[in-house]
Amino acid sequence: MHDALIADLTGSKGTIRSLINQELPLLRDHLLRLDAESRRDRFNGFADEGFIDRYAMKCGGDGTIIIAFFAEDGSVHAAAELHQPDLHIDSLPEIAFSVESHLRRKGIGSILFKQLMEVARSLGYEKLRITTGSQNQAMRALANKFGAHLTFRQGESTGTIDLQHEADTIAPSRSIDIPGGAANALISFNQACWNLFLRMSGFNRAA
Repeated sequence: MHDALIADLTGSKGTIRSLINQELPLLRDHLLRLDAESRRDRFNGFADEGFIDRYAMKCGGDGTIIIAFFAEDGSVHAAAELHQPDLHIDSLPEIAFSVESHLRRKGIGSILFKQLMEVARSLGYEKLRITTGSQNQAMRALANKFGAHLTFRQGESTGTIDLQHEADTIAPSRSIDIPGGAANALISFNQACWNLFLRMSGFNRAA
């Protein structure tokens, strides 16, 4: 999204766009800047520097799509992540969000949420899963705003978002550009995982 539009919507100058693998250190730096409470809420527990290093690297190798708020100096201060479903038949793609304290209550989280749902729809997903710590009131409020029905269990809140329902009830926002081939790459990655799983399980063997 263009800088002028972001400033008009949120009062903060910057750009919202997808983050490419070469920019993963910017995600790492953003997560490290989160205050202790925000970091605990984001990961639902303790996360030290080593954990965040590994987490950022993992995002670069597992098909995670990241939409981020870039400040004018190029640093990332908020991020929305779309994690692909695992190989279980009933698994859902999962979303996660993080916004640094100085940008909260400015609407940036809502913009990221809308953009991420549009990307998920473009990939053919019908539902999303969201998990957050029980004390993360801001994230729970944001999830509820977009139709998530959260339930509390074992110290965390989990819920699902029906993308078709939300497409009918929420006014569309301006779409975000995904780097060339990123969406197709994620689909191909999912297909490759399923093919490997089927081969290992013997489902594709001749009768």
